[in-house]
Amino acid sequence: MKTRKKIKIAILSLLGTVLVLFVVLVAHIAMSRPLKLDVPNIQVSRIDFSEPLDAAKKKDVCQNLRSIKGITSDSIIVKNNVVVYFHDNRFTDSQKVFNQLMAKGHYDAKMFTVPRELASKQVCPAMDPKSFKYKFALAVQSVFN
Repeated sequence: MKTRKKIKIAILSLLGTVLVLFVVLVAHIAMSRPLKLDVPNIQVSRIDFSEPLDAAKKKDVCQNLRSIKGITSDSIIVKNNVVVYFHDNRFTDSQKVFNQLMAKGHYDAKMFTVPRELASKQVCPAMDPKSFKYKFALAVQSVFN
């Protein structure tokens, strides 16, 4: 009799924990709102270099990018052979930034352009719209919005 009672308590505790976590998940999805940026003109761009950059070249690329008008200086990410930066498209666009950077440093690089099939997607390309996770989040948001 005692083992049945212990098993019953364990199962009820487990179900209670799952229920609480599910409620927290739903509340989190319901309360999350899209970010409202003060500056809607910030755009992210990427440049691919032919070989990985060493520390000196990384510093040089960052310095050259920061000297271009319209680049937000605090958001330049350099990893291996890829540079990701943010720019204000009221002052410049990614092609102008690329041309100015190539003129300043004479690097062996190419500007990254998003493929057409990814550019036409309405959601994050990393998120699969056919997945359960995406459909569940969409359903919860539609209930609360």
